[in-house]
Amino acid sequence: MHHYLIFETAAGFCGIAWSDHGITRFQLPTRSAEATERLLLRRLERAEPGAPPPPVEAAVAAVKGYFDGKETDFSGFELDLEGQDAFFKQIYAAARKIPWGHTTTYGALAKELGAGPEVARDVGQAMAKNPVALIIPCHRVLAAGGKVGGFSAPGGSSAKIRMLELEGIRVGPPEPAQQSLGL
Repeated sequence: MHHYLIFETAAGFCGIAWSDHGITRFQLPTRSAEATERLLLRRLERAEPGAPPPPVEAAVAAVKGYFDGKETDFSGFELDLEGQDAFFKQIYAAARKIPWGHTTTYGALAKELGAGPEVARDVGQAMAKNPVALIIPCHRVLAAGGKVGGFSAPGGSSAKIRMLELEGIRVGPPEPAQQSLGL
């Protein structure tokens, strides 16, 4: 049985779902509680609203802190990734080690797992299917050359950029070179 909670943050309404084994889903913010609930339940049809147990309450507090701009570490929260592809679970475990204020690329994450650059696409697919975005910080995984890449959450790559900016990371076009004064 899955339970869920919709809650408000500085960035909008988020949703979190859990089982007896850990957090199973997380919905990044939308503008309304109804939209968040609809998106969350799209993947958990039989979930019911519930009062979160203490570990989930702690995760909710951490998410609120995150969207308030406080440095947050989600790596200690227990996840229930039952039903996920075994290789995706390895990718998620590696992504959970990326700390606040840091990024990596799909290719670098593949290399960290002992795979070649051809696996970068699989890393991208795992990030797109991440059931607990933010808690597994897929927003910190960028495309080659430090480009933003895709983001399947509400708001797309703009949401990814805002989340990275919360962490002090600037992603975008390179700064124009300053012209020499020739003095």
